[in-house]
Amino acid sequence: MKNLTVLIFFFFGMNIVSGQFLEKKKDLQSFSGYFNFHYSDSLGEIYLEVPKTRLDAEFLYVHSLRTGLGSNDIGLDRGQLGDQAVVKFIKSGNQLLLLEPNLKYRAITNNQPERKSIEEAFARSVLFGFPIKETKDDLYIIDLSPFLLLDAHGVAQRLKSNKEGTYKPEKSRSTLWMERTKAFPKNVEFEALLTFIGEPTGRNLRSVAPDVNTISVIQHHSFVELPDDKYKPRDFDPRSGSFSINYQDYSTPIWEPLTKRLITRHRLEKKDPLAAVSEAVDPIIYYLDPGTPEPVRSALLEGAAWWNEAFEAIGYRNAFQVKILPEDADPMDVRYNVIQWVHRSTRGWSYGGSIIDPRTGEILKGHVSLGSLRIRQDFMIAQALMDKPFAQRDDNHQQMLNMALARIRQLSAHEVGHTLGFAHNFAASANNRASVMDYPHPQLTLIGNTVNFANAYATGIGDWDKVTVAYSYADVPSGVNEKTYLNSILESAFANGLRYITDSDARAQDGAHASAHLWDNGTNASEELNNVLMLRKVAMQNFSEDNIRTGEPFSVLEDVFVPLYFYHRYQTEAAVKLIGGMDYDYSVKGYNSTMPEFLPKEIQTDALKAILRTLEAETLAIPQDKLKLFPPRAYGYNRGRESFRSDTGVAFDALGAAATASDMTLKLLLHPERANRLIQQKALIPSSLGLAEILTNLVNRFEDNEGPSAYLSEIKKTVNWTVLQHLMTLANHSKATPQVRAITDAALNEISVMLKKEKDPFSELIKKEIREFIEHPEKYKSDTVPAIPDGSPIGSYQCLME
Repeated sequence: MKNLTVLIFFFFGMNIVSGQFLEKKKDLQSFSGYFNFHYSDSLGEIYLEVPKTRLDAEFLYVHSLRTGLGSNDIGLDRGQLGDQAVVKFIKSGNQLLLLEPNLKYRAITNNQPERKSIEEAFARSVLFGFPIKETKDDLYIIDLSPFLLLDAHGVAQRLKSNKEGTYKPEKSRSTLWMERTKAFPKNVEFEALLTFIGEPTGRNLRSVAPDVNTISVIQHHSFVELPDDKYKPRDFDPRSGSFSINYQDYSTPIWEPLTKRLITRHRLEKKDPLAAVSEAVDPIIYYLDPGTPEPVRSALLEGAAWWNEAFEAIGYRNAFQVKILPEDADPMDVRYNVIQWVHRSTRGWSYGGSIIDPRTGEILKGHVSLGSLRIRQDFMIAQALMDKPFAQRDDNHQQMLNMALARIRQLSAHEVGHTLGFAHNFAASANNRASVMDYPHPQLTLIGNTVNFANAYATGIGDWDKVTVAYSYADVPSGVNEKTYLNSILESAFANGLRYITDSDARAQDGAHASAHLWDNGTNASEELNNVLMLRKVAMQNFSEDNIRTGEPFSVLEDVFVPLYFYHRYQTEAAVKLIGGMDYDYSVKGYNSTMPEFLPKEIQTDALKAILRTLEAETLAIPQDKLKLFPPRAYGYNRGRESFRSDTGVAFDALGAAATASDMTLKLLLHPERANRLIQQKALIPSSLGLAEILTNLVNRFEDNEGPSAYLSEIKKTVNWTVLQHLMTLANHSKATPQVRAITDAALNEISVMLKKEKDPFSELIKKEIREFIEHPEKYKSDTVPAIPDGSPIGSYQCLME
């Protein structure tokens, strides 16, 4: 009996203790919302209430960064979205586990055992285990604090992978951050200040941190109610220009594809479904960061609002809106689509991300990050190309500002487009600038000897953008098959001459599409390259000390000259893709498409001629009278990542600039995958352009290493040496086929024979280099040339989804 009394006391005593956990906290601040929680200021802890009825109920978990590091290279920006996952609380013993189901593998069926078999077949992830602090009525109380203080965003791993150092969270210097910790009916938002300590090994972190051994950021966590089941997913079509999510449905009949592909899009419904034009039940509203200064603020509002025209075209009135974020609103709150103005120490990519319901593809939040320094690069491009802008007065900046603002409007529309669910369309620039989802190069012309900026960037939404909005958001007419209706939208667009080609096919290194390029203009890439080279030549002739303001060091003038000297870099990338280039679409059986074919020889030959112009000494030589404008750098104005590099100490390196520019061309022209493609092209179409013909043009450069002047002779030798280095690199490249290596070896031997009787020191060096390479190719190491200054994308270094 005594033992029974002790046992009863033990159990009831435990219940009394567990029921007093929250009661013992005297200073609790309580929050009511999707999950109720309590904050103890004295202990710095948050206690979450989990109703028993909410066990096994799924919700969305998102982590993000509210504050960043300010370095584009490291890539941890203010307002950066992180991973998102469907999760749920499950109970086991005296713990609640936060479990992430595996949604990559599903069974969409009413057969419960079948669904269970899939769940058990693939791994799940427990994100955290929470001891139950108190059981109170129908609630479990857990301490959420340790979870919130985890490095969920992977800051330490990012620093390590970028070789910036080994860092770890420091508990004594980290804390819950209550400034934007809030509760709402359908979401709760938490924040924590995380401090990382470590030893730096890179220079990027040193450039932005006040104490490089101690890095602090604010991490944001969101628990969000999942949407209801009234949203209807829409199937993905590779021709549609939409992003997609994929999963595998194991309940699919054997004769149907296992992989399901859905587009991502916001939910949009008409108030009056029967009306041809109607307002939306819930319009898509984007909110601009109020910290954005004028005149940029107005430009961003205007550019983003262009999308409303596309929604009006599908029968929605005022369904897409752009407003300033209210003072009491939090940009990290999942209820707000936002456009944030992000500052970094260097220029960087802008990008658009989204929080998506991974079950259906429904976009719950669009979040745009726009780098604030991008607009300054466009301003500098205009400054470099204008004829003596500051000859009369130093405030003559309006024309340059107008071009920069025109670009920022387009950028705003572009990044918002990503968050609406749309991918890049790099074929648009060859199609009358048919989409804001392309990368636009300024489209400038010459009027006499003056650069005309009037049509630098397009204004408004493009024809292709209306197609993507229609495919993703248009309502399917009653009684019409959805697939048939959506296909008709695409077929009509293609019949009207619109094209859609996205990232991998447009990149200069391994892409091959004839019409899809980054930062290009015109229907014919090689013709436009010739135009750009002419414009560049005229602008260099006009360039003077009046391209900077009175009182600025000439070192600033040198940096302004950088985007002018390399102005042809992107159109060169476009033109070189025509060599070994192809024309094709994302073909789908049963529908009209362009089947893959190599470009005609004359198109490739014209492209080669234009490309070879970028290697001519006359093209690459900076006029001698302009070199006088570039004295050794002024004190306090050291060379940076956007300056010309120099192998001549403090002096400006004119030969190094030519080496850099020629290296840019040759890396593209002699890319091993392009060379391999040329071998295949020649084998299939014997009359087409082949690798041997391209190498012959390069070999013939060595017949005469002299130019019409001593200066041009040294430029030509510099370029020829760069050609030699790239030929040897190609001959020794692991990705080059044996046929490519054989033809390139033959070209090297031909150079040796050509120079056999030449006894000048430069020819002797070339012959020695080739001889040593042929005898010991395994010892070959290419000479380095001064690296090209940062520039892509017309002002940046690297687009998550630019």
